[in-house]
Amino acid sequence: MFHFGGVRAGIYTASRAKAMLRETEVNDSMTLRAFVIRHLPFEDLGLWEARLTAPRWSVRYFQPGIEDLSPCGDPDAELLIVLGGPIGVYEEAQYPFLGDELEIIRRRLKRRLPILGVCLGAQLIAAAAGARVYPTGIKEIGWAPVSLTAAGNESCLRHLADCDYTVLHWHGDTFDLPDGATLLASTHLVRHQAFTLGPNVLALQFHVETDPRTLERWFIGHACELSQADVKPVELRRATERLPVSFPACSVQVLESWLAHVGLS
Repeated sequence: MFHFGGVRAGIYTASRAKAMLRETEVNDSMTLRAFVIRHLPFEDLGLWEARLTAPRWSVRYFQPGIEDLSPCGDPDAELLIVLGGPIGVYEEAQYPFLGDELEIIRRRLKRRLPILGVCLGAQLIAAAAGARVYPTGIKEIGWAPVSLTAAGNESCLRHLADCDYTVLHWHGDTFDLPDGATLLASTHLVRHQAFTLGPNVLALQFHVETDPRTLERWFIGHACELSQADVKPVELRRATERLPVSFPACSVQVLESWLAHVGLS
């Protein structure tokens, strides 16, 4: 008699096989899947990565223009996250994959499934919901606080209070609020900075997920944009050094609070 996987082959019965199959099915059903559309390799989940790769979670990144995005349309996926990128929602003729992203988001909006959008991701949510996305005529780049609305102070963004509401801004576009959306945050330069659309959709124009320790990648990857906007990397480095030490904890608290709100904690 030989052993296989710690079970003697002679007593590996059909009932034992069925029990193992049921156990596998239960474990699979407990896994929460997050599909993440990432437009640039260095604009990733950042400080949120550890939370979303913890037990019970499975994260899969998708690269638009290179990979097939159709799996992101799976309605059984618990969460879709759409991250930032240096292109405009209105540039679909130049970047056809934007049309695929918009259609995926529209389907999830229709089904009222959880979506979290950051920067370009927030703009795509706005556009998919029928709102206009357009250039502001200015570049809002760097660490600066946001002002929360009354609704914002009741949302997951309330945790930003512990880091003086400081977030990373890196955009030149904005959006009108979609019908039914609730504004959560503003700055003196750009009024529409964050919104919810129903209970399961959060759109953030700014970055709260960014790991300050990896910002050098941004300074290199966005070198042309920084030069054109006359924003000096040396000044961004200094601002990063002055960032409240509580920022990483605030970032994770924002995510944790939102996941709990949509029933994915």
